[in-house]
Amino acid sequence: MEQEERKEVKFVVSKSKKILIVEDDKLMRDLYQEILVKEGYEVATAEDGLEGEEMMKKGGYDLVLLDIMLPEKDGLQILDDLSDKERARCGKIVVLTSLGQDALVENGFELGADGYLFKSALNPDQVLEEVKGYLGD
Repeated sequence: MEQEERKEVKFVVSKSKKILIVEDDKLMRDLYQEILVKEGYEVATAEDGLEGEEMMKKGGYDLVLLDIMLPEKDGLQILDDLSDKERARCGKIVVLTSLGQDALVENGFELGADGYLFKSALNPDQVLEEVKGYLGD
């Protein structure tokens, strides 16, 4: 009697990384969301500082892309108001800025940002590569 050969099947469940985009410019927000979702990331968005801060306080993100200049509450004020515990639940925080805001970027680092992206200097492929770098992908 022949023994039946058993094949072991393993399922790998890949949990996609979660990214929060806090950006008031709809075009930029939609562009970032589109390229990141196509790459397999789970993306949430906020269009002003108050909404973004609430989402950041809840946490659960691997990366937050946080614009500095936002309506209602700017990104630096959000960073300043987050507790260490809340900041830790956000994963890495990368501030989004325009060229010529070096002092604001430096202030962002002092408040706990992990990095920055110059929005106007990067094309979508470069943004994706930067995000992958921050996430270790």
